[in-house]
Amino acid sequence: MKLHELSDNPGATKPRKRVGRGPGSGTGKMGGRGIKGQKSRSGVAINGYEGGQMPLYQRLPKRGFNKPNRKAFAVINLGLIQKFIDAGKLDAKSAITEDALIASGLVRRKLDGIRVLAKGEITSKVDLSVTGASKSAVEAVEKAGGTLSVAAAAAE
Repeated sequence: MKLHELSDNPGATKPRKRVGRGPGSGTGKMGGRGIKGQKSRSGVAINGYEGGQMPLYQRLPKRGFNKPNRKAFAVINLGLIQKFIDAGKLDAKSAITEDALIASGLVRRKLDGIRVLAKGEITSKVDLSVTGASKSAVEAVEKAGGTLSVAAAAAE
């Protein structure tokens, strides 16, 4: 078989419909758009309109509530903190603050604060001070011999 012998399956490709190319084409004059009206004009798309049927976005149930003043925390895991200490990017001997976490590159930006979660193991004795932390994260840090102080927001 050679390249020039390749062909698509019969009926797999259809020729493009050339609209508005004379009466012989079957779609001449109005180009299949009917006479006058908004939909016959160019540049009109009535999005979401389903011809009088209830549109999909109205048929679907609305659920939940998005709190407008919700706090967004930058989340970090204990395993990542340990990894950065092992790599020498964080100093376990000095107090680790939110600014130190940003400077090390562990967190990109503070948002409404930094929250520590307990995923992963921490073996170093660290002195962390952050905006928020999970109970299990506080326990894990204290078990390793360190302290985790939560600043503004109360620990959950």
